[in-house]
Amino acid sequence: MELLGATSAVLLVCIVCLLSFTAWRKRFGKGKMPPGPIPLPILGNMLQVKPKDLAKTLQKLTEKYGPMFTVYLGSEPVVVLQGHDVVKEALIDHADEFAARGHMPIGERANNGLGIIFSNNEGWLQVRRFALSTLRNFGMGKRSIEDRIQEEAECLLEEITKTKRMPFDPTYMLSCSVSNVICSVIFGNRYDYKDKKFLALMNNMNNTFKLMNSYWGQEKDRANSHFHLKNLITSTFDLFVAGTETTSTTIRYGLLLLLKHPKIQEKVQEEIDRVVGRSRRPCVADRMQMPYTDAVVHEIQRFISLTPLSLPHAVTKDIHLKEYVIPKGTTVFPILSSVLHDNKEFANPEEFNPGHFLNENGTFRKSEFFMPFSAGKRICVGEGLARMEIFLLITIILQNFTLKPVVDPQELSITPILSGTGNVPPIYQLCAIPR
Repeated sequence: MELLGATSAVLLVCIVCLLSFTAWRKRFGKGKMPPGPIPLPILGNMLQVKPKDLAKTLQKLTEKYGPMFTVYLGSEPVVVLQGHDVVKEALIDHADEFAARGHMPIGERANNGLGIIFSNNEGWLQVRRFALSTLRNFGMGKRSIEDRIQEEAECLLEEITKTKRMPFDPTYMLSCSVSNVICSVIFGNRYDYKDKKFLALMNNMNNTFKLMNSYWGQEKDRANSHFHLKNLITSTFDLFVAGTETTSTTIRYGLLLLLKHPKIQEKVQEEIDRVVGRSRRPCVADRMQMPYTDAVVHEIQRFISLTPLSLPHAVTKDIHLKEYVIPKGTTVFPILSSVLHDNKEFANPEEFNPGHFLNENGTFRKSEFFMPFSAGKRICVGEGLARMEIFLLITIILQNFTLKPVVDPQELSITPILSGTGNVPPIYQLCAIPR
């Protein structure tokens, strides 16, 4: 009887696998969903991808299946888009069809379908537009927000000075500095870098990034209004988190790269001294006269590819892309790292080289492959603020300090410790030597 039971179990598994394979064959191919590796029942392709290094795992599958392919993460099919051409066609040329947010359990549990980042209800666009207009009213993209960044930079310089040339981990200093800018915008207040509640919040956001790898303007009497208190609070929290962790992590990763490449740091400082000097702080207007520094800032964002998978998208209807069909509701991963590291545009994409954004005559070179903030309808709401902060904080730090590693630069690892939805940089220490 036991032998019969075991035989029946094996036979049942074989039948399930055969039916799954048959269903898989029917769904994929030209005029159907993009091809991909054969999924196992329940597990899908989870044994073929590495969650800790998801972007590179998916990049390898491109070599076999091309720039569009399907993988199953568990029982859910995900269409992967690799390379500039197909990502641009999806997110920009078909922006409306790819505007939905794909399935992401951590965001759905945290936000319960509300806010800007993870929401997928019919009102997310209204809330996004409201957030953008409100941020503009508060000075985003204007001189007033630049003044706030420069004021906060002074506080950051004071904190760095207190280290007295001794080694320190810049994580929380940078998080507090960047967070205080968005706090001053949405809360009208900044917080001391030693404030225990503030530091606890920074720690929670840092851990959340690893785990992922206002009441005004409301029409409260409208039956189906999306501008209710809970949604506005969630949207404010989205702005707070997105306005802190991604920017501060980019700067932290950027400082690590400058420790690794002291010659590049030196050239940036030479340009700062020549264009700005030491008697005033750098401003956004200086960027036009600082092509090398601008190239370094762009190269930092390109090289680290902070959100290599972007956040997942989903299609709002059945959509034809290339020779395939993506069914309505399917989750889509537009691999931003495949655009930022495309060797058709960047000669040595795995090498940190500011020359990727410089013309032969030394002027700054723009590139439509530069998509660190994603593209299309779901492009980062705070892109303008983030770009100002990254440029100003890095240049102000280097104007006042030379950064030294505590080990030989060649021994510094610049490989992410986690690479899923986001690239998490290694923990490191540095010494800040006053100039």
